[in-house]
Amino acid sequence: MAAATAQSMGNLPSGLGICTTAPDIFYLPELVFGGLVWILVASTRVTPENPLGWVMFVSVFCFVMTFLWLVIFACGGHKNSGGWATADFVYHFLAALFYLSASVPLAKVTLDMKDGTNFKYYQIDIAAVVFSYTATLFYFIHCILSAIRWKSF
Repeated sequence: MAAATAQSMGNLPSGLGICTTAPDIFYLPELVFGGLVWILVASTRVTPENPLGWVMFVSVFCFVMTFLWLVIFACGGHKNSGGWATADFVYHFLAALFYLSASVPLAKVTLDMKDGTNFKYYQIDIAAVVFSYTATLFYFIHCILSAIRWKSF
């Protein structure tokens, strides 16, 4: 099993191979949890606007870019030129940083809502915080595994 994983880390997969390799298997959880953050934050009151606007930007941006990245890898578009391993690492590093920079203010805003009167929005924001940190974790793991694959080239 370790030999198969090490061998698959040396080249970039395409097609259904993205569902079987170590870093690329995280595309779907990143999309699911990022989409949940997007939906949950959009379904609450957006106050204060500044941190929650950043959370919305990060969740929508990362969702769209991860979907495009998944489509490029699934269609084999990365096989036309070099540098895709580096680009994969850089994208997932930036996505992990973006999600971390959005998760912390989202948690702060949620903690500040605890004394509010609307318990429904508070529960939705708690779920959004949990999913945001989970998405951050998935992007961070994908970043680490992409860095290992990048160094193996």
